[in-house]
Amino acid sequence: MQKYALIVAGGVGKRMGSGIPKQFLELAGKPILMHSAERFVAFDKSVNLVIVLNEDYFGYWNELVTRHSFSFPYVLVKGGPHRFFSVKNGLEHVPDGSLVAIHDGVRPLVSKETIGRCFDTAEKFGNAVPAIIPSDSLRVLKEKISCPVNREYFKLIQTPQVFHSDLIRKAYLHEYSAEFTDDATVLETTGEVIHLVEGNRENIKITNPEDLLVASALLPTLS
Repeated sequence: MQKYALIVAGGVGKRMGSGIPKQFLELAGKPILMHSAERFVAFDKSVNLVIVLNEDYFGYWNELVTRHSFSFPYVLVKGGPHRFFSVKNGLEHVPDGSLVAIHDGVRPLVSKETIGRCFDTAEKFGNAVPAIIPSDSLRVLKEKISCPVNREYFKLIQTPQVFHSDLIRKAYLHEYSAEFTDDATVLETTGEVIHLVEGNRENIKITNPEDLLVASALLPTLS
């Protein structure tokens, strides 16, 4: 099956406190978004890249592509008002009968092993979602009283979330709901069972300034 990587980077990243969206901030001399896209090329050079951006930043992205000699083929797609609509727009460029990895543009530290597990599992079962067990103790609030819970029963969900394209395209025909927290929750509206696979702990989502410092330290260790 043909492989696609749909890189979603339509947000503006206000929590970073920078003048530009976080996906364009430099990590080791290169925009975060480019690192994220290149992880899929490093895994498999035949992967088709679809990059979803806020239309206001198309020109800026094109400048970065030239400045950093980003030479990999890709399709650039206009983002929507919410992530749901950005993914939906991107899926219009992914044909049925393929596998599509939907990945956050600010997760530049996904390992090739995680990507491989996701594609392999999705090809067999229709979908694959990477997850890790929390390393911290957890407590749940019940009417202002906190109670300990067994962290073995909980998973931290990552991307890329990989799907048979016909399944996820059908799911995205569903009307938008604020309860959709990721692509897996959209797919579940069709009755599909989600298949979790092992993620990699380094695969953090860069949201705050300190995340960028952590990513700078982790990047040289990435396989």
